[in-house]
Amino acid sequence: MDNNKNNPNGQQMQLEIKPEVALGNYSNFAVISHSSSEFTIDFATILPGMPKANVGTRVVMAPEHVVRLLHALQDNVSRYESQFGKINIPGIHNKTIAPFKTGGNGEA
Repeated sequence: MDNNKNNPNGQQMQLEIKPEVALGNYSNFAVISHSSSEFTIDFATILPGMPKANVGTRVVMAPEHVVRLLHALQDNVSRYESQFGKINIPGIHNKTIAPFKTGGNGEA
């Protein structure tokens, strides 16, 4: 996802990002659901003392792109940990990407 492996011609893709998108959305919680044809990831922010999480961004992807994203995330986490040290998450052992305890209910 951050390289040109998927581009058969080896050409770099130019990305255009609007200023309001470049600011990004902070997220400390994600809910993931899927059907046979797509994954939906809702990125939300949970604030202390607030009864609800606010969804800032929803991303809908084909299963093939989700797998590509997973591999890109794993690669980037590995490179991050090589540079800055292991990311330690209390209560989670030997997992690279799962920041929240999962109970099989579709939440990350």
